[in-house]
Amino acid sequence: MFQTSRLPYAGAIDADGHINEPADLWERYIDPEYRERAIRIRPGPDGLDHLELNGQRSRYFDAEILARGTSMGSTFGERSVIKQKGYTKSVPFGGNDPQERLALLDQENLTKALIYPTICLEWEAEVTDHDLAQAYTRAYNRWIVDFCSDSGGRLIPIAHICLTSGEAAAQELERAVKAGAKGAFISPYTLTDKAHAHTDHDPFWATAQDLGVPIGIHPVAEPPKRRVYQRFREMYKWGEWWVDMLGGQGPQQAFLGLFQYGLFDRFPTLKVVVLESGAGWIGHMLDRMDAAYKTALGRSVPLKEVPSYYFQRQCWISADPDERALPYLIEYIGADKFFWASDFPHDDHTCDYIKDLTKMVEPLSEESRRKVLGENVAGVYGLS
Repeated sequence: MFQTSRLPYAGAIDADGHINEPADLWERYIDPEYRERAIRIRPGPDGLDHLELNGQRSRYFDAEILARGTSMGSTFGERSVIKQKGYTKSVPFGGNDPQERLALLDQENLTKALIYPTICLEWEAEVTDHDLAQAYTRAYNRWIVDFCSDSGGRLIPIAHICLTSGEAAAQELERAVKAGAKGAFISPYTLTDKAHAHTDHDPFWATAQDLGVPIGIHPVAEPPKRRVYQRFREMYKWGEWWVDMLGGQGPQQAFLGLFQYGLFDRFPTLKVVVLESGAGWIGHMLDRMDAAYKTALGRSVPLKEVPSYYFQRQCWISADPDERALPYLIEYIGADKFFWASDFPHDDHTCDYIKDLTKMVEPLSEESRRKVLGENVAGVYGLS
């Protein structure tokens, strides 16, 4: 079993845990007319696993990248071994078996986990066919509902939505929620390069509001022309740590765009969650958004109130367990606005996330601790 710790507090919910999709998911769950173009994992000429998209070998996602999705807490040497073994032979305990995942939750004293993908965080970076993108999301969303179906409500399926058009995204969101998904996530960029809150996407946001399901902005692999960190490009080839430190910039830009387009006045009961981007920046960002809104710059923002008003009304943010400054932010912003998440089993966090989480919430009052550990996410996602 994956070696982790036990949380000393009851009622905790992981707001952003991941699974490793099985290699044959898309062949089994995709619409028949797209089966020949399904996502696959196959050995390349070097004998190592690589991702195959639309019948072609991926330009970006080789054995090294696939290993990062299964190697939480691993050293560089250990990750190299995982790369040699291959993706399907390296899935950790709880990585793609629902009963194992429930056993892991029991070991950690967690009540529930919202389940997000691994491979679905990659393929949008190089798929340009909008119909194929929708077929890929439909296949995953069917599978994740099935994956979680026998968990007694402890594994919570979150749908993957690709914003190719407002109508297509709305249609898949409604289908997935009716099938059992409790929310959805979108990438920090769009295949059309239209901002998420562009009015062309209003059918999607209207459907999310009508269904009452939260929409998360989650970091994903970004294609070169859409990366928000374009400076010092030579460092991107080798500076893994540097790239990871900048991973939250994409969700931050997407999040700010929601305000710039006035989304929250158009959809006053919509729920938005910012995921896996840290939470420490939100204090500065709220202050800065309000200050700039009150200057001449605010003329371009079609909102009736200052941005922080809408954050308090309609937004939430997930913190990493190792954010030791979070108690100070909670005191300033309010305990109602924060979740926590493990990111299991991805490689940019250590296996000590339960120990880190314990230290992070220890200074909080009992009421605030309950909210951050589980009550907030349960309320936002309607979990009983």
